[in-house]
Amino acid sequence: MSTGKGKKRIREQPVLYDEPKKKRGVMLTDTAWHKIQELAARNSMSASEYLEQIIRNL
Repeated sequence: MSTGKGKKRIREQPVLYDEPKKKRGVMLTDTAWHKIQELAARNSMSASEYLEQIIRNL
């Protein structure tokens, strides 16, 4: 998947998807959060994008 690098970012304009992301809240244990951060780093993406990819691919 493209990371959107090289594209100019404009507020409220989606880069990777057909809709902009919005701030949400999810409660996780520290163990789960650290694991998500670790897996996201391995895949060169943010924790937010990593979760987005997991959910979209279910």
